Amino acid sequence: MARWLRSLRASPLAQLIRARVVEFLREPEALFWMFVFPILLSSALSVAFREQPAEPVRVSVEEGAGAEPRRAALEASGQVLPRVVPRAQAQQDLRTGKVALVVLATDPPTYWFDPARPESRLARLEVDQALQRAAGRADAFRPAALEVTEKGSRYIDFLVPGLLGMNVMATGIWAIGFSIVQQRMGKLLKLFVASPMRRWQLLAAHLVARLVFLALEVVALLLFAVLALGVPIAGSLAALALVLVLGAMSFVGLGLLIAARPRTLEGISGLTNFSTLPMWICSGVFFSTERFPDAIQPFVQALPLTALNDALRGVMLEGAPLAALAPELAVLVAWGAVSFALALKLFRWQ
Repeated sequence: MARWLRSLRASPLAQLIRARVVEFLREPEALFWMFVFPILLSSALSVAFREQPAEPVRVSVEEGAGAEPRRAALEASGQVLPRVVPRAQAQQDLRTGKVALVVLATDPPTYWFDPARPESRLARLEVDQALQRAAGRADAFRPAALEVTEKGSRYIDFLVPGLLGMNVMATGIWAIGFSIVQQRMGKLLKLFVASPMRRWQLLAAHLVARLVFLALEVVALLLFAVLALGVPIAGSLAALALVLVLGAMSFVGLGLLIAARPRTLEGISGLTNFSTLPMWICSGVFFSTERFPDAIQPFVQALPLTALNDALRGVMLEGAPLAALAPELAVLVAWGAVSFALALKLFRWQ
């Protein structure tokens, strides 16, 4: 056993993995983006979306006959924060987003708003309800309200798995890509080819080194989310670990493929941005993928980050078993396997 361990430590693959780990530890910037930045981002967003009473919508009331009674009726509702201003000022406030709606001085009142803005549509409902009541409309009933406060249903609970997936993607693609291109520029890859090792071992060393740091960065972010933000983990830790490992291998494979040919930092930077930008926008990191039209849903669902985020939310928020996540896991495995195979075939060693 001892002899086998010594031979394993002396193998080219083990030495390459050790070199990748040491190389990464010498980069304080990389450590910041891997460990500190996700926690800072989670903290900032948890403050921005903290639990607090709903703020009244801001509206402008155009000066003119009946402006003051309308302002008083809106203010009495408690859901609207009105102010009386001239028409030009009201138009300016609406254009710059300072108010969600303008009540024009017509009889009956005209609501001036942008229907593409969700806050404007909400303002229209609140303003109309307040003014209708002031005009004498009686409600047939008074509904009850049940607010969502339980853990697992809050926005921060939705957000943390997305940030976790985004971090796995970023460190997998960016760290791998720049490391390989720097080695290519420094002629190190050419030396590796001349050494007594197989080419796949170099790529495998990068993959295994990413998995080593994956455990550290994931544990740091999850501990902060669970202890500081109260984010639940409804499923098993083993299922969560498997999803994260498959996600990391998928993005490392993609990172190897992206770095297979570029010879300059500008080249790898452009390809990496081109590859990751669609996932930043479309993969449901900050909001649900259901917001996108049905026509592009097949493209959105085929992205590896979408599959990873959906699988993470399934485990953490719904307690879903691995069998229920088979489609998402299949997408991750396919991306990882195909990317690694293509990278091995297309890789430029000098």
